[in-house]
Amino acid sequence: MSGTVSPPLAPVLFKAACPDCRARFELAAGSLRLAIGASRRTTFYSFTCPECGSAVRKPAGERIVELLTGGGVRTLRLHSTV
Repeated sequence: MSGTVSPPLAPVLFKAACPDCRARFELAAGSLRLAIGASRRTTFYSFTCPECGSAVRKPAGERIVELLTGGGVRTLRLHSTV
């Protein structure tokens, strides 16, 4: 039996920036968290800045949600209690 073995996929990296120290860097999917809420106000992604250690939280629109989920970022779905 013969066949070709495909090379392993390269890890997905996401470009990000820290609003506190203004550093720009790339983060692997495992360094990001995505929370999807019932509204735009409660849908965001977060990470810890590798330069200064600040906890960063930024809003995530539909396109960002698609990119992050497609890239393997862990997702938490927030449920409303209403």
